[in-house]
Amino acid sequence: MPRTRNPYSAAFQEQIDDLRRTGRSAEDLARGFEPCVATIYTWIMQAERDGGKRADILSSEEPDELRRLRRENRQLRQELDVLSKAAA
Repeated sequence: MPRTRNPYSAAFQEQIDDLRRTGRSAEDLARGFEPCVATIYTWIMQAERDGGKRADILSSEEPDELRRLRRENRQLRQELDVLSKAAA
């Protein structure tokens, strides 16, 4: 099943996270606003990742950087292999 686009703006997500930091629970926020509890917890975890509080999970930018570095590494290994064969 294809993923749907997030209907909530980044500003709204930040407001929910700010309210959570004031002491309101995710359950309370879900009752007062439209997102479900699981969605709010996802936003909380994402904010912690991007804020550097959770080092055990990749931030939003890191998966793209990891893909780029793996692609670059694969290309460099291929070039090294070609040069090694040419020198032999």
